[in-house]
Amino acid sequence: MNVQPRPTFSFRLRWVALLPLVLAGCTVGPNYERPAVPASAAYKSGAPGESVAPQLDREWWKVFHDPTLDSLEAQAVRENQTVLAAVARVAQARAVAKGVTSGVYPSLSFDPSVTRARSSGNVTPGVPSRTATATVLPFDLSYEVDIWGQVRRAVEAANAQVLASVADAEVVLQTLEADVAQDCFTLRSYDAQYQTLTGTVASYQKQLDLTELQFHAGLESAADVASAEALLDATKTQQLEVGRGRDEEEFALAILLNHAPSEFSLPRQPLNLEPPVIPAGLPAELLRRRPDVAEAEANLAAASAQIGVAVSAYYPQLSLTGAAGFESISTSNLLDASSRIWSLGPSLSLPLFNGGRLDAAVEQQKAVYDQMLAQYRGQVLTAFQDVENALTDLHARADEARAQDAAVKASQDYLRLTQLQYQQGLVDYLTVVDADRTLLTNQLADEQILNERLVSTVLLIKALGGGWEGLPPAPTR
Repeated sequence: MNVQPRPTFSFRLRWVALLPLVLAGCTVGPNYERPAVPASAAYKSGAPGESVAPQLDREWWKVFHDPTLDSLEAQAVRENQTVLAAVARVAQARAVAKGVTSGVYPSLSFDPSVTRARSSGNVTPGVPSRTATATVLPFDLSYEVDIWGQVRRAVEAANAQVLASVADAEVVLQTLEADVAQDCFTLRSYDAQYQTLTGTVASYQKQLDLTELQFHAGLESAADVASAEALLDATKTQQLEVGRGRDEEEFALAILLNHAPSEFSLPRQPLNLEPPVIPAGLPAELLRRRPDVAEAEANLAAASAQIGVAVSAYYPQLSLTGAAGFESISTSNLLDASSRIWSLGPSLSLPLFNGGRLDAAVEQQKAVYDQMLAQYRGQVLTAFQDVENALTDLHARADEARAQDAAVKASQDYLRLTQLQYQQGLVDYLTVVDADRTLLTNQLADEQILNERLVSTVLLIKALGGGWEGLPPAPTR
């Protein structure tokens, strides 16, 4: 009789180790594919014949060649609390993904124990009571075989959430950088307006003093004095309002730089920068350069993977559990071969009836995917809109700047001519007052338009992605 040798424990264990490789490989649920989105060949507000634009530098604010702005941006990026919170969210997402990825591997634990117990002598006839110490050194193994890809889909979803958190951090960072630039330019625009008003107040004070002297000499009327005084007071009011606006911008800038408003001060520096030319490029380039679009797509990919997690619950779940170690009532023979213990057993779980719970879970995840899809497509359209708005603003304000420069020059000529006519007695003092007001209004408007052009340039840079180069490769387990 030919007797086959009985498989040893180590032989059987090798087969168990190979079982996951045999069973794994089937992944249920949809594989993610980027959905189609509308993209035109060119921007409606773009320059005619514009082609692919060069990649912006990540430190895009350096195109303004302003050392003050460079310093503020560096400090904000380093110390802003909102950015630090976004970085912490990235670390949190990566830790979650690491935890989910651990489900791919078996779980092994070592749980030693020492128990001293006394048995009763009145339970089994003829068996006396006994006191003994049991020492156990077990290694416990558990592993859920990922037959249908439930764990793999969960890892896929977690990795997509990591990418979404990275893109979100970039959105937060770009928003901070744009806010710092806008606040800096607006604050310095207030400085330019304050400088203009300060010179005008000094000029109006001289005019008032001269008018009062002429009034006492009988050369001017009381109405002329009152008019000059009213013009001076109104201009002082404008100066105070500009100062208030500057204080508020400085307070906002202090918070962005992680300072209490009382601990931060920026010296007065009138705005005199020339807005740089920023090529918009083609709409097709925009989708890979916008972190908010990348974040929306990463959330969509995560939702797609979660459908697979929900679908896998329809199928049988196979788990392997085992234990091996040593057990003895004496430490002297604890590690002997006769003290060895082991157990091994697979378990299979098959859902038969759950009242529609699994169906509801799949429907829920599909609805989440549809929601993320709508948000992704909406974000793409918003990206195109942001660029169009910024381009329109830039073109319109460039035209406004040219017209306003001409208005300032004409106002200067108007004031000069009315002053000559007033000295010759050809016009009354109210005409000079009107010319003064016209020039001041046009000068302040000119300074405000320069700020608006610079802010529009910042918004265009942000709309184009702020020099961002896209997401890193997806994390792998």
